[in-house]
Formats: sequence, structure tokens, C-alpha cells
Amino acid sequence: MAFTDLLDALGGVGRFQLIYTALLLLPCSLLACHNFLQNFTAAVPRHHCQGPANHTVAVTDNSGAWLRATVPLDRLGDPEPCRRFTEPQWALLSPNTSVQGAATEGCRDGWVYDRSVFPSTIVMEWDLVCEARALRDLAQSIYMAGVLVGAAVFGTLADRLGRKGPLVWSYLQLAVSGAATAYVSSFSAYCVFRFLMGMTFSGIILNSLSLVVEWMPTRGRTVAGVLLGYSFTLGQLILAGVAYLIRPWRWLQFAVSVPFLVFFLYSWWLPESSRWLLLHGKSQLAMQNLRKVAAMNGRKEEGERLTKEVVSSYIQSEFTSIRTSNSVLDLFRTPAIRKVTCCLMVVWFSNSMAYYGLAMDLQKFGLSVYLVQVLFGVIDIPAMLVATTTMIYVGRRATVASFLVVAGLMVIANMFVPEDMQALRTAQAALGKGCLASSFICVYLFTGELYPTEIRQMGMGFTSVNARLGGLAAPLVTMLGEFGPVLPPVGFGATSILAGLAVCFLAETRNMPLVETIEAMERRVKAGLSRKDAEQKSEDISLQQLGASALKETI
Repeated sequence: MAFTDLLDALGGVGRFQLIYTALLLLPCSLLACHNFLQNFTAAVPRHHCQGPANHTVAVTDNSGAWLRATVPLDRLGDPEPCRRFTEPQWALLSPNTSVQGAATEGCRDGWVYDRSVFPSTIVMEWDLVCEARALRDLAQSIYMAGVLVGAAVFGTLADRLGRKGPLVWSYLQLAVSGAATAYVSSFSAYCVFRFLMGMTFSGIILNSLSLVVEWMPTRGRTVAGVLLGYSFTLGQLILAGVAYLIRPWRWLQFAVSVPFLVFFLYSWWLPESSRWLLLHGKSQLAMQNLRKVAAMNGRKEEGERLTKEVVSSYIQSEFTSIRTSNSVLDLFRTPAIRKVTCCLMVVWFSNSMAYYGLAMDLQKFGLSVYLVQVLFGVIDIPAMLVATTTMIYVGRRATVASFLVVAGLMVIANMFVPEDMQALRTAQAALGKGCLASSFICVYLFTGELYPTEIRQMGMGFTSVNARLGGLAAPLVTMLGEFGPVLPPVGFGATSILAGLAVCFLAETRNMPLVETIEAMERRVKAGLSRKDAEQKSEDISLQQLGASALKETI
């Protein structure tokens, strides 16, 4: 009997599963706020050089005339953001007058920022413009590096120490480091705390998904996985609303960090995964948790009849195969696991690179950054509705593959839309982003179902590392636009299509019970191959008999 049979006997998808899933997905929604926070806290406003300090008029006169005399115009007729005249060019104040060959210099006295939309950002506070503009992207890369390290660290710890401990610690770390980020006075300290925040992203997402999947019966896993996607979408919409209401970057940073202290407090109530407890010989604690689940689901009598022997019997056949310790090498040790890992490495890397390439620079579309954030969030709703339906009735493999291929085609097609059609370009990019977001959530669920419980967290952590590498590669691919404008969309689109093809080599997991150990997975794969061989032999025999009958009739 599979462990999911025991969950069905204790109420299936009951009150406990609903409350448990809701309490885990609520922090995931606010986690999305931190993932896209720099779209607002690091927004780049219109800016130009501060006037020379040795001219008194620079202090008393801030009119457009003074600006015209001290700052040259770019090719679009706007004030040059990074250059100024060494001396005021008063002749420019006369109509139809131009100055040729006037000497210019960098912004030695700082910059003047347009504060009409963003009263303060880290760009304004630390002057991350012109020669220092790369530091803005560096801060986001450091955050993604934290996510990468967190995926490796928390993925391994969760398999060794359980799911709950690393999750509770991640809540506390995010609350403290997020609040500290709002009070730092230097850019280097800001980057350090952003790195710590990035680590918690992996700790929360990976452990929340594993706890939801491992406490959910088979028939509820698909909906639970998709609800994780909707929580992430909700977080993007929450971010747009909170950022619109709270414009100063420090207060915005503080507002999206403090709620994690509340999540830390109530997370102590969340029970550890009984699957993990049983597989690590802690059957007494697993039985206590299962009795609480039965009571909440209205199956108290069934829960009281549970004993350690009964509980252990549901996966007793797997105990003899459990390794005392696991390492990353286990993800490549056997043929079935090796195939899953290699395919998922391609899928996670490509999906992440294309996703963050589209979603992390909203100002490039030329529309209101708040409007684009809402659009990029809303588009996920219909996309995930389609994903939910196809995952339930068609399967995981076809859903993920089709969404990745469609997203890649949309990104490449955007190359052929004229640049002056910003609305169409934005809508098309939003559609591609919606497909990538849906496939991302489907891959989270798909990965959790493909790996056995014994190494599930390690597998998800390892593949998530590849996703973080994709996130780090996205800005580098974007920089290729300096050599050719078609290179970034081709790069993002081609990798997305490649990921869709890689999914086709994975096994379907729809309506299949979770595998507990590596050996059990190998047996399942061999049994499937044997069944296919038997079916093929039966088909060959039938064809031979049919051919013999036809030959007799001919004779």
C-alpha cells in the first residue's frame, strides 16, 4: 500500500489539507513581492547633471532656461543624463540658436532626479546612474546568487533535517534581513542583506511545495501545485498595489518584509512531513501527526486505531532500500534518476532565463511600470487556468512542453513587431511571460512528483540551482543587445523551445502515487519497460498471425 492510501483513509483532501495549504501559500505570495521588488525600489527616473557649483545662479535659478544653458540635449531632444557643459551656454537661450563644439564634462556635482513618480529609490540615494549604472543590475544579480546558494543549502538541509526546520528559519531570516535592508546606509550593506533575502526564497518555495505535496493525496496534488502559482501571481498584484501606495523605497522594503515575522510565529504549529518522518525511523512522531490530521478531518476514530506498526506498514517495503545518507551523486547514480535530472537541468535553466529576461526590467516597455506589473500578473490567471485543466485531463508532460514552446515562439515573434507599437509589444511579451510563469509552476509540481521522497528535496534543490543560474544568465543575454537587437529574443526564445523538447523525454506522473525510494523508482521504470516490451511482442505476434491468415486466404 502507498502512503497516499493512508492519507485517503484519514480524510483525503480534508480540512487539515485546506488550512495547511493556505498557511503555506500565503507567505509564497508575499515572497513574489521580494522577487520583483527592484522593479520599484531600483527604478531609474529621468535625470540630468546638477549645475556647476561655482555659479551662484545654479543655486537660485532652477528654471528650464538654466537647464537649457547648462545641459546638452540628446538625439531625442531630452536633457543628456550623463553630460553637462563646462560653462553655461547662454546663447542657447535665444530662439533658433545652436552651439557647435561646446566642451562638456561628466556630472561632477551629482544629478537632479525627477521625483514625480518615485520620491526615492536606491538609484537616487546612491547615484547608480551613468558610469555606476551597472551596480543596479549587480544588486539584482547578488540577490539571484543568494537564491542559488539557498537552493543548494536548504535543499540539502531539508532532506537531512526535515522540511519544517529550514522553512521556519527561512521565515525568520527573511523578516530580519528584509527589515534590515530598509535601514542600511551603504550600497554594500544593501547587497549583503539582499543576498540573505535571496537565500530564503529557495528555502521557502522548496520546503512549502514539498510539505504541500507530501501531505496531499494524489487527487489533490495538481490543484495544490497550481495554487502555488496563483499565490505567486497574487503576490505580483499585491506588489503593484503596495508599491503604488508606498513610493519611498525604504518604507516599501519594510512593508513587504515585516509580515514574515507573523509567518514565523504561526509556522511552529505546522506539522513535519510524516513521509519524511517515517522514512527516517521517527514513526512515533509521524503517528502523532497523523492522528492530529485525522481529528481535523473528522476521522478521529480512524486516527485512534493507528499504531506504529500500522503506519510503518504503508511504506515498510521501502525501508530496506533507504540509504543512511544521500549526496548529489545519487541524482546521477541510476539510469532513471540520471535521465530525470539531466532533462530537468535543461528545463529549469531555460525556463528561468527566459522568465527573468522578460519580467525583471519593466521600464523597457515605455509604459507605466505599475500598469505593466499588473498586466504581467493578471496574464498568469488565464494561463494557469489552462495549465490546471490540461495537467488534470491531459498530463504534466504535455502541459509543460506546450507552454514552453508557445512562450519561445511568442518571444521570437516579438522581434518582428515595430518598436513604435509599444502596446502590442508589451501585450505579446506579457502573453509569453504568462506561459513561462505557468510552466514554471507546473515544473515545480512535476519535479516533486518525478523524484522519490528519499531525495526529493535534494533533487528539487539541485534543479532549482540550475534555475538560479538561468536567472543569473538573463542579464548577460540582455547585454548581447548591444551587439545586435535580435540576439536577446532569439536567445530567450530558443532556450524556451529547447526546454519544451527536453520535457518530452520525461515520464508522465498524472494520477501516479509518489515514489518513496530510488530503488522503487528504478523498479517502476523497469516494470514500465517490461510492459511495453510485452505489448510490443504481443503486437508482433498478432501481426504475424494476421499475415499468416491473409496468406492462407490467398492460397
